[in-house]
Amino acid sequence: MGVNFEEVPLDFPEEANIILGHSHFIKTIEDLYEIMVSNVPQAKYGIAFSEASAEKLIRTEGNNEDLIKCAAGNLQKIACGHTFLVVLKDAYPINVLNSIKACQEVCRIYCATANPTRVIVARTEQGGAIIGVVDGYSPDGVEQENNKKVRKEFLREIGYKLI
Repeated sequence: MGVNFEEVPLDFPEEANIILGHSHFIKTIEDLYEIMVSNVPQAKYGIAFSEASAEKLIRTEGNNEDLIKCAAGNLQKIACGHTFLVVLKDAYPINVLNSIKACQEVCRIYCATANPTRVIVARTEQGGAIIGVVDGYSPDGVEQENNKKVRKEFLREIGYKLI
């Protein structure tokens, strides 16, 4: 059969962020849930994890049914084993990313973003593998002084810098 490549666009709410990653064990879904509830209890989120063996189900957890369905639906389109997706609102990936990276089962983070995202998947007779992601768009140039000012104001506006 060989290898075929596919571009899979992810669909998630405009006001949401996602974290897409690879892990290795069914326990991942529960550990990611515990990380979310422990780090950002006010966040709304849905988590999905694709098993790569046994029943090969997409396991789900979360505290928002729409976001859970969103995470599961995107993983159905990606169709790669041992993949997880967190879709979150009322929080940013920066609030949970280090904890997710430290999770024993997590092998890799492909992206953490609110940008339009496309997943590049290699399909084989055995299954699919994420090769990489397209996160947002290509740059239009190099930051100038006025762009720096806007960036710094934005970080203060959302509460990530004091002065």
